[in-house]
Amino acid sequence: MNLSFFIARRYLFSKKSHNAINVISLISVCGIAIATMAMVCVLSVFNGFGGIVEDMFSAIDPDLKISVKQGKVFDYHTPAFDQALQLPGVQLISESLEENALFTFEDQQVPVHMKGVSEDFKVMTEMDKLMVDGSFRLREDVVDYTTLGAGLAVTLGVRPGFINPIEIYAPRRDVRVNLANPAAAFATGYVQIGGVFGLNQPEYDEQMAIIPIELARELFNYATEVTSLEIKLDPGASVNKIKREMERILGDNFLVEDRFEQQRESYRMLQIEKWVTFLILAFILLIAVFNVVGSLSMLIVEKKEDVRSLQNMGASNRLISRIFLYEGWLITLIGIVSGIVTGVILCLLQQQFGLLKLSDTPGAYIIDAYPVILKVGDLLIVFVVVSLISLLTVLYPVNNLKKKMSVNQESAFSAPLNGDRF
Repeated sequence: MNLSFFIARRYLFSKKSHNAINVISLISVCGIAIATMAMVCVLSVFNGFGGIVEDMFSAIDPDLKISVKQGKVFDYHTPAFDQALQLPGVQLISESLEENALFTFEDQQVPVHMKGVSEDFKVMTEMDKLMVDGSFRLREDVVDYTTLGAGLAVTLGVRPGFINPIEIYAPRRDVRVNLANPAAAFATGYVQIGGVFGLNQPEYDEQMAIIPIELARELFNYATEVTSLEIKLDPGASVNKIKREMERILGDNFLVEDRFEQQRESYRMLQIEKWVTFLILAFILLIAVFNVVGSLSMLIVEKKEDVRSLQNMGASNRLISRIFLYEGWLITLIGIVSGIVTGVILCLLQQQFGLLKLSDTPGAYIIDAYPVILKVGDLLIVFVVVSLISLLTVLYPVNNLKKKMSVNQESAFSAPLNGDRF
């Protein structure tokens, strides 16, 4: 066993002449352990919320989405699209036509983001997971249905089962507004309320209405054009591989996005919040680590006679410095390992039993308890960051000791401790 490490280990667990050193060492370990535990728990909770957001968006967002980079609509009945949509792994394709329109119901008028979808949209998405009232329907016989965001339904004052339909006013693309008869510049349509969905995202809940794509094309005077194609892949298919192949086939005029790119801003904000919180905890950890400096400095003072004995036996300054360096590292390592283990245990308990609730009222939120997802990558990041901060901080008292020993090799620790020497 390495001599420096052996002595450092003995110093760590041996009884000190001054009880304060034991207390400070214990405080140092506890401080590092608590900060490390907090990092593990916070990152895992953010992972949990990210998982919920991903599940909710995956219920309405396709695996891949193709849209045009310039302009609004495109016709996908071309040889390039035929080749791209027949790639292995492509299971289902749904057309989508999105435009702004005005919904009116009785005396309420609300501008909406209207999304026309084909029947394949039912199979492609998991809208049933998002429905809060009614059911998801598009067209039955000659009746068209709309599915509204929860906030939009509240603003209009509607719910599934109402007899009166919603009236749609859509601006005509090829007609100029006539001030004498402005209504002529709008196409009108009618839809019944089929269901209400909730995604807890304002841009969806307060603005989106889903209707049949046939009605959307009729209102906006389109034939086969779409604003996007939404693609469902086979289970186990490589999203990145198919995405790259489609980009190669379709060229630079089209944009192929996976789920994360479709909700880039939402995921980016969640990641920013996660790592900013992590940095704040890292600064708190830095304060806790300074206790190790105090503990190590007091230990150096206490062990000055031992250091002098080691020097008399021929121990080099490097060997003596390593003793206290290993001592500091052992203190931090115990704190790090204890913190990670405790954090993992707490996260597993939260996963299993939901000990920490979001609200005292069951059903007030989508979930009742804080969600937690443990990731090995996050544990490694916590271990590396805490280790790096702790190890760099420990270098200060050790380097200070090394300087004092080099100033006066022969008289080190023989004189009373002052501001410059032992």
